Amino acid sequence: MVDIALSWDFTEEFVTEDEVLTQARLKAEELGASPVPPSVGALLKLLANLSGARAVFEIGTGGGVSGLYLLSGMPANGVLTSIDAEGEFQRLARANFTAAGYESTRVRLFNARALDMMPRMNQGAYDLVFIDGDSLEVPYYLPQADRMLRPGGLLIITHALLGGDVANPAKRDEKTAGMRQVVTDLGKAEDYETTVLPVADGLLVAHKVAAAN
Repeated sequence: MVDIALSWDFTEEFVTEDEVLTQARLKAEELGASPVPPSVGALLKLLANLSGARAVFEIGTGGGVSGLYLLSGMPANGVLTSIDAEGEFQRLARANFTAAGYESTRVRLFNARALDMMPRMNQGAYDLVFIDGDSLEVPYYLPQADRMLRPGGLLIITHALLGGDVANPAKRDEKTAGMRQVVTDLGKAEDYETTVLPVADGLLVAHKVAAAN
């Protein structure tokens, strides 16, 4: 019998974080943010690198841990746009980006609600959209994220399994039902190639298929 908990522990310990990331994580947790675990961070870096993402949009700056992983996978001319309603989180994130050696021109931070800002973002302007915001709002993020994402880009959503709740048909609360619908809709969408990975509490990765010539 497979020991899932042991496997999860191993995947988290497998990733080695440098001092900047370690301190960023500690400070974020002290402030009350919920940084992505190392397994998710490492995957974000890998996907940003493999996709060659130069323009990345992130919902949920937190303390900047996920942003540090994304930036480390992006090319030197890449720009991360990150949004969070908590100004204190973003001040910490800015300090962490500076500590990691990233120029201010590499990061655009917006202190606002994602649902207010996303309609103002340019259509098809982003190579990668990463959603790590309020799970209750994810269904409402989705149409705007799709509009903002260029053909061939990646959409990544954290908490996609909500620790197993999404897979449990007995769980019918608003948050679980909404996330289940998001996963189902993207899985059936003809213009996306979608997979859900059992990393942390679930990570959905969807590739927006480029239109045929």
